[in-house]
Amino acid sequence: MGEINLVIDGIEVKGQEGMTILQAAEHAGIEIPTLCHSPDLTPTGVCRVCVVEVEGAKTLAGACHTPIAEGMVIHTRSHRVLETRKAVVELLLTAHTGSCVTDIHARECALHKLASDLEVGPPRFHVRKPRTYPPEESNPYVRRDLSKCILCRRCVGACNEIARKNVFSVGYRGFRSKIIVGFDGPLDKEVCKDCGICIDFCPTGALSKAPGN
Repeated sequence: MGEINLVIDGIEVKGQEGMTILQAAEHAGIEIPTLCHSPDLTPTGVCRVCVVEVEGAKTLAGACHTPIAEGMVIHTRSHRVLETRKAVVELLLTAHTGSCVTDIHARECALHKLASDLEVGPPRFHVRKPRTYPPEESNPYVRRDLSKCILCRRCVGACNEIARKNVFSVGYRGFRSKIIVGFDGPLDKEVCKDCGICIDFCPTGALSKAPGN
């Protein structure tokens, strides 16, 4: 693989062909926040938290899935980038009605932590009817609370790519989108026994161990 020279936040960085901007930045010790990304899963770029500014590009790029190129000049904390990240997190909080935003376990919610790091206050945006779902406790192994789900799709990727069980998928469109099981049935799959991979990858606590496990 060939070596690629680029500049990130004024620092000359050497990366390898095939690397993403996020990987090159991490290799150079430059932190770019992420939410939907996991190094163990195929990048999806759905949350847009990791956006960066590439000189010469008209739009911001998702660092988790954009490959590096020779001579790239990248800004990870420009005014435009920071304002966009804050707006993205604020929008996620608007639809994120789960208790992890306000309860004593808030420190365990990656979205809450990211909002704190970016100094994002209460959302200015309002939705006509926030998404609320009753917690699902029919599965003896996994408890699911879709009110805490931010549609990051990490549970989908972990279940499909690592566990190879294909329990989760994304259903519906627009604001009605949600993570579904089968044809939007309950999470009552026996294959979840002694697995828990989806729980490990969930950043907000929408998936947790069932009581007694």
